[in-house]
This record gives sequence, structure tokens and C-alpha cells, in this order.
Amino acid sequence: MKENSSDPLIDVAQLKLGMFIHLDLGWMAHPFPLSSFKLSSEDQLAVLRRLGLKQVRWSPAKSDLQIEATPLPEPVAAPVAPAVSVDAAQSEADLAKERHRQALQAQRDALAVCEQQYGEAAAAFKAVMDRVPQAPLEARDQAIALTSAMLDKMLVAGDVNIRLLNEAAGDRGAAHALNVSIISLLLGRAFGMERDEMMDLGVGSMLHDIGKLELAPRLRHRDDGFTLAETQAYQQHVILGVGLAKQMGLASGPMLVIAQHHENADGSGFPQRINVDRMSSASRIVALVNRFDGLCNPLLASKSMTPHEALSLMFAQGRNRFDATMLNAFIRMMGVYPPGSTVQLTDDRFALVVAVNSSRPLKPKVMVHDAKVPRDEALIINLEDHPDLGIRRSLKPIALPRASLDYLSPRTRVAYFFEPTPSNLQGECAA
Repeated sequence: MKENSSDPLIDVAQLKLGMFIHLDLGWMAHPFPLSSFKLSSEDQLAVLRRLGLKQVRWSPAKSDLQIEATPLPEPVAAPVAPAVSVDAAQSEADLAKERHRQALQAQRDALAVCEQQYGEAAAAFKAVMDRVPQAPLEARDQAIALTSAMLDKMLVAGDVNIRLLNEAAGDRGAAHALNVSIISLLLGRAFGMERDEMMDLGVGSMLHDIGKLELAPRLRHRDDGFTLAETQAYQQHVILGVGLAKQMGLASGPMLVIAQHHENADGSGFPQRINVDRMSSASRIVALVNRFDGLCNPLLASKSMTPHEALSLMFAQGRNRFDATMLNAFIRMMGVYPPGSTVQLTDDRFALVVAVNSSRPLKPKVMVHDAKVPRDEALIINLEDHPDLGIRRSLKPIALPRASLDYLSPRTRVAYFFEPTPSNLQGECAA
């Protein structure tokens, strides 16, 4: 979210620790997790200088600087009449409203950050795909740059939340590619992969369906109504993708992901029917995440599963289909109730899971249906802060009471992004 453009400009050479600054740059043009933050280290100042910026905007009101001025004389205290209880009650009510307003604004700002970053990533991905047919080497370099930018934001110290977005990328192909690449990278992060491994995973997951560029549009998304010939034509996208990957000059790591993302641990996949022992680690991750997103976001929205249902099905029926260690780690990371799940709380209220911290998967952040609070003022509740409140069960959106369904407005298609936990934000969220 853009800050007030009237915030004063300051030369980069004059920046000091404690200043809250705003970078008027695209998310991928700098290495910081956010585009607006409070300067807290000399390293940040050094990075800003290396970016070549002459000036940045800053917010004095949000900054934490020592006031270098002569203190004013202490005012003489005037007699104060005892406060009446009505005034005290009114004052407390006003403070509560202001706290709610600030919390609501911070919540909106945090979501705006994720949606802005997701939008930039989606635009960059579409630019990559547009370049593949005519300039494959340029497309490769753009895919590497986009993956590197996402890792710069993701590989921060501490925890990262998995965040549900309001809207996905414009077309299903782009939304699917981003969902698979973002969740795959988060799972690679959870496994402690090195950066070079993460780069292979990120480029491969982003381009795993690249072969579909050479299929007729009606064959790009598997349909239960396909004939045998149509199914075989659809499956050709893997081999076509490997061919395009060679034209792009991709390294062997990403190329293996493209070649193996439809293989299964038990050898029942395609096109080579290899088992888990012959699949690369990155391919095993992408095969798992690809299946999850396919269940949540099928071609026909009416056939979609909730994220909770998708995980349950994969655990119950797919333990032989996937690498068992990775499947268990994936479920731990996404939480028993992944973002996008509709749930009933232990106090009987209905809620929508909007974010999960993988280190505390049973205590996600939820938006609760509260008839006394207008929907556009609904606060996100962190269940971690409420020891006596938890989730009783997950349920399909269609099973919600009508009022809760209208209030929570669960999406028929889910889109995910990531955000640092509050301790990593180094200031208020803004973009």
C-alpha cells in the first residue's frame, strides 16, 4: 500500500537508524522483505547505498529518533477536577475504538503488501512465458531473476506465515504456477535446503507446466471427460516441456523437475513411471504440491476441495503416491487447517483460516463471523493469543449457515503467498 506521497524526501547519505523509510521501487528491485520499514541496522544502510538511490521518502511520525533540542520548561500543573466515571468510560471506549482502528489498518496494510508482491510476481511470470517462444534464453534469465527475488524475501531469519490472498493471478495457469512455486519454496525452506538447491526448485516449479504452451488450449487442463487420445495428448506436455527447457538452456536441476513433476513415489505416474528412488528431491516436492493445488483449484470450481479436505485425502489415499517424509513435512507446514479452510471454532462460531505459521500449525489466524461487527471491520484473530479458543472441525463452505457464508466469502479458488512474522517486519507493514 502506498504511503502518503507528501512524506518528505531525504538524501540516502543522511539516513539514520530509527528512520521509517519508503522505497518507491518494485518489490523485485530491492532485497528487503518490505518496501517500507524502520531502519534498524548498519547493514540495511549499506544495502540502500548499493542500490544507487539518491533520495528516499521517510515518515517522521513513524520514526524513532532522539529529539536534539533544548527541553521546554516543565509546565505548572493546574488543579485537576476529579474525573467522573462517565468521562472515564467514554475515554476507555474511545481508546478501544482507536486500538481497533489501528489494528484494522495494520491488518489491511499487511494484506496489501502480500497482494502487491503477488501481483508483481504474477506479472513477471507472465513476461517469462511470453518470452519463451521467441527468446528462450531471455525467458530463462527472467525466470532465474524472479526466483532469486522471491528467495530474497523468503529466506529471512525466523518464521514465515503462509497467507491466503483475496484474489489469484488473472488466469488459472499463472495462478497455478505461482501457487506451486511459492509453496514448493516454502517446503524447501522448511527442509533447510541450500540456496542453490532452492534456486533449482524455484525455477523448476515455476516452469513445471511450460510444455502446455505447445498444447491446444482445451488440452492444457486435465478433464475427467477426456478420451484416451486426449489424455495421451495432455500427458505430452511433460516431454514438450523438457524440449523447451533444453531450448532455454536450463540447468539439470530445473529440467528434472519439469520431467518428473507427474511421477509418483510408487511408480504409477507418467511419463517414465519411475519410483521415488529415481526422482530428484525437488521433483518429489513439486509432484506433491502440484497435486495439492490441483485438488484445491481444479478446472471446474464446483469440484474443488477445501485445503483441509485436500490434505486429508492426500494423507489417506496418497501415502504410497508421495515421498512419506515430504508429505508429513508438508502437512506440518501447511497446518491441519491450511489457509482457505472454513472451520467452526470451539465456541461454535464459524471462521475462515487466513494465515498459518508452520511452527504453530494448530493455532492459525482466522477471520471470525461476528454479526455485531461489519465485515469490512472484521479483525483477524490469532488463535495463538487465545489459549481457550481453538478449532473444532473443518467443513465445506456449502455447509456454513447462509449468514456466515456471506460474511466470510470463502474463495472458490485459493491463492497463497508468504509474509514474515511480525517480529521480522522491522516496523509497520506498508508498501
